[in-house]
Amino acid sequence: MRLVETTAIQSWDLPVSQFRAHLRLGTGFSEDDLQDAVLDSCLRAAILAIEGRTGKVLLQRGFKWSSDHWHTGHEQPLPVAPVMEITAVKLITRAGDEAVVDPSFYVLVPDTHRPLMRAAHAVLPRIPVSGRAEIGFEAGYSADWDGVPNDLSHAVLLLAAQFYESRITGEPGCDTSVVSHLIERYRTVRILGGASR
Repeated sequence: MRLVETTAIQSWDLPVSQFRAHLRLGTGFSEDDLQDAVLDSCLRAAILAIEGRTGKVLLQRGFKWSSDHWHTGHEQPLPVAPVMEITAVKLITRAGDEAVVDPSFYVLVPDTHRPLMRAAHAVLPRIPVSGRAEIGFEAGYSADWDGVPNDLSHAVLLLAAQFYESRITGEPGCDTSVVSHLIERYRTVRILGGASR
């Protein structure tokens, strides 16, 4: 199983001005934008850390998930949430030949923690022997930062501030209890060998 981002977070989508205010950096100077690359890097690292801990995608973007087998014959959990739409499903042979699955054969079942692709009829299409299935989908709370839940956006700013400070002090940044509390309700609890509840 493999999950790949097909579209990246753009710099203009990051809350650089909010982060600058959070850090209480000065404004109105000709060198204001000199720190932007560092702020951008800290925000990206914090977003990826929060997304990794919660399994939730903050800013909307495209993904491609591939596997050589379905979870069950009639449904496949998707690895992150929230999923907005399934854009394509492909069956790929060992030789690399691709067949696009007709969208009428599957449906998206939205869920806060574990969205599913479910067979619209009895079963999902059969994956070729030694081949794989690829599911393309769009996931994320919002296309812009204002649509990200407040507690998650605040957790990102706190964690990014830690990364920013550790760059100066040389001490490794660590997840604070405040950040952990802010993201706790978004975390996916895994039991029974990876099945989610």
